[in-house]
Amino acid sequence: MKKLLPVMLMLLLVISMTVYGNGQKDTANGSGDKVITLRVAHNQTSLENPYQFGLTKFADEIKRLSGGTIVAEVYPGTLGTNESELAMKLTTDSVDMVVASPGFMSGTGVKEFDLLSLLYLFNSFDHWESAIDGEFGDRMKDLITEKTKNEFKVVGYYSSGVRNFYGKRPIVEPNDAAGLNIRAQGSPVQQEFWKKCGANPISVGWQELYQALNTGTADAAENDFTNMMLKEHHKTPNGKYTSLTGHDYTTRLLLMNGNRFDKFTSEQQGWILEAAKASVAEERAVTYKMLGDSKAKILADGGIINEVDLPAFRAIAIPIQDAYAKANGLEDLLALTRK
Repeated sequence: MKKLLPVMLMLLLVISMTVYGNGQKDTANGSGDKVITLRVAHNQTSLENPYQFGLTKFADEIKRLSGGTIVAEVYPGTLGTNESELAMKLTTDSVDMVVASPGFMSGTGVKEFDLLSLLYLFNSFDHWESAIDGEFGDRMKDLITEKTKNEFKVVGYYSSGVRNFYGKRPIVEPNDAAGLNIRAQGSPVQQEFWKKCGANPISVGWQELYQALNTGTADAAENDFTNMMLKEHHKTPNGKYTSLTGHDYTTRLLLMNGNRFDKFTSEQQGWILEAAKASVAEERAVTYKMLGDSKAKILADGGIINEVDLPAFRAIAIPIQDAYAKANGLEDLLALTRK
């Protein structure tokens, strides 16, 4: 027993140095300073995904800025591959920062999230950046915090490229999609768009989509070149044809729980926001570079890419935008995207 006593005391000391609270793991470093460990996560399992580069940059920067008193552990798809479930983990103290799409976030019951899900809201990356980094993006941050009672705080906006249609046959006009089972996001405004094109939106998990396209459960899907290339969707029978609909210059939300964020000191909050800013710059740079590389890889692998009648697709999207904004009292915000 005397021999075991020193071991037991050492074990108790180690346990006492690790405290779990508010989803964070606090330990002590070699200098005796308290170290806060943040769990940051995204739903993509590929380590080549831009999300991974962005969150890795956050981890590097928060460690540097805080002098090692705050560190971040990055979880690529290992805490969940369903974006809505991953985002809800912010409210259960099991994760500290996540990347989520507005379409999946609309499932929280806050319809305003879908403003960022409206198709053909932006017509280029320059247009998207000018809006999302300007008054429009700032007001959306405030709206999200207010409507979720501070459970979700936007600390940055990622891009996930520009999304296109891909399927078992090419489409040029909207009615070319008629009768196709298309895997689409859960956003009501996005599903309405595809229904007006005559397609049938279906729900398929991201990790199951390759199999669905390969077996015919899904006739088509929509995503950016990088994500479809990394999952090799273009190599399936129902993913061979990519039609350049360019319907969604995407916005992804870098989220924290606002109530948890408020518990940090002002200095710590500054570090987090500065690290998030560096993370956003890195993620976007990687996204833009990979789009061209991914498109080239798809073509080299035998994928076929075609142009479409963009005005015809936009003509379907604009009334959906207007109706949504009017129904939710967001006409002024929508107008900011059309400057």
